Amino acid sequence: MDMLEARARFKELRVRDGLTDPGELDAIWAALATVRPEDILGEWKGGEFRTGHPLNGTLAQAGWYGKTFAAVHDAKPLICRDARGELYSNQELGKGEASLWTVEFRGETTATMVYDGRPVLDHFKQVDDSTLMGIMNAKGVPPEGPFYYFFLERVPGGAPLGGARSEENS
Repeated sequence: MDMLEARARFKELRVRDGLTDPGELDAIWAALATVRPEDILGEWKGGEFRTGHPLNGTLAQAGWYGKTFAAVHDAKPLICRDARGELYSNQELGKGEASLWTVEFRGETTATMVYDGRPVLDHFKQVDDSTLMGIMNAKGVPPEGPFYYFFLERVPGGAPLGGARSEENS
């Protein structure tokens, strides 16, 4: 699968009802470009691919909205909505916040969010200028998974990939 095919299939699966085969998501992942931590700074709205993973639906129940990367060492992995609809960083659920690192995953180095209080890594690859694909990896998960697959879309007004906003403009 080439990058154009991967992007097209990603967009189809993103809006699909029903379960998605993790193998197909892995093929898409393999064709996408890696990203650098500094290129993904900003605010992102998130969603998940339903694969049958035990976490499917859990974040939605917590009111998960997305992630905010204010700076490389200031990442908020669990931006949620409270009962009034206000956004906040759910540090209780995440056991803290996170930071962005460049980490090798499946033989490629790419931007990865490392949680402060959990043995969890979220690896990212670029779908297009305003969309990331993510794979959540955790201590104890074998190399073949099962992994939790998700996506992030840059909140309008955010900088496109490769033109990240500085902390002053966030």
